[in-house]
Amino acid sequence: MRESEKMLGGKMVAELVAFLKERRLPLIDQKANIEEIVTAMTHFEHSRLLYVVDNNEKLTGTISWGLLARHVFSSSHDPQIHPRFIMSMITAETAKDIMQKNPVFTTENELVETLLKKIIQRKVQEIPVLDREKRVIANLTIVDLLRFLIKSRKY
Repeated sequence: MRESEKMLGGKMVAELVAFLKERRLPLIDQKANIEEIVTAMTHFEHSRLLYVVDNNEKLTGTISWGLLARHVFSSSHDPQIHPRFIMSMITAETAKDIMQKNPVFTTENELVETLLKKIIQRKVQEIPVLDREKRVIANLTIVDLLRFLIKSRKY
């Protein structure tokens, strides 16, 4: 077992969330138009994702920088993208139209070890933390996890 795994053993995501400084969450309404999405994306420098929420503020999907770029610059698309996908990107008008559905997430009750495995297996660098109602209460980045690991080592 690695030293880092020993230090994180038994720690809950709630401890990691408490460690974070207060920061605005990169949330966007699923009805937001492309201009609103681009504007929102530029306002959250710590995040590479926007979390798309419904009227009840429940997470419905995510929009990454890459997904947004493929939409905005669709005329320069990758030739390996299927034409049907290109058409849906070109005609998309709202966050709900372009978001990735079924995003990976965590909860405060999950072990940090489990969270790390999820991040590695799903190859994500950022993950939302959801409450019982599936509302985003925090977002965690790889940098947050590294800072938490260093702080855990000092105590």
